[in-house]
Amino acid sequence: MLENSFGLTFFLKKSTKKNEKYVYLRITVDGIPKEVSTKHKWDPERWNQKT
Repeated sequence: MLENSFGLTFFLKKSTKKNEKYVYLRITVDGIPKEVSTKHKWDPERWNQKT
């Protein structure tokens, strides 16, 4: 029997500006990850990865 897995993770990636980073979405299907930019900037001081 085949096992299927699926995961979504939002994370921050470096920007050219010092205090801002871009929000990215990583989609993982059956262990194969793909990253997509949401084209939104976010202040790392306000980011909580656990949430």
